[in-house]
Amino acid sequence: MLTRKEIKNPVRVFSHNGGFTLIELMVVVAIVGLLAAIAYPSYTSYVQRAARGDAKGALTELSQFMERTYTENGTYTPGGSNPTLPYTQSPKTGTAKYTLSISASGTNTYTLQALPTGIMSGDACGNLSLDNTGAKTASGSLGSIACWSK
Repeated sequence: MLTRKEIKNPVRVFSHNGGFTLIELMVVVAIVGLLAAIAYPSYTSYVQRAARGDAKGALTELSQFMERTYTENGTYTPGGSNPTLPYTQSPKTGTAKYTLSISASGTNTYTLQALPTGIMSGDACGNLSLDNTGAKTASGSLGSIACWSK
């Protein structure tokens, strides 16, 4: 119920607006910007680590494919040329983050490589490779142990 004073001056009843001041809005924008500046590098690092894990899994799967080829044919290079890989990108579907290739030298050796492409081209691990002996290498600045252990 309105009081006699409020009835005489109805503008005062609704004078307080429920909105935000410009300063309050700028403080919120600054806080959101700070949180985004902290979270975005962590997010991109996670995306790169996940894509790298997918590429390492693909190299391991292709290594098993090569061992099956050797078991069936007695050589890694049936017909005298590099075998055709079942897929040549990682992930298998969608946008390629790594290009997969094989280099077979002779009948008893091969090297599988995952070359970063697209958003992964600046990855600190660089090119990942796996050979017929199980040796895992990375050409980037982080080194093979750091890139293959995580």
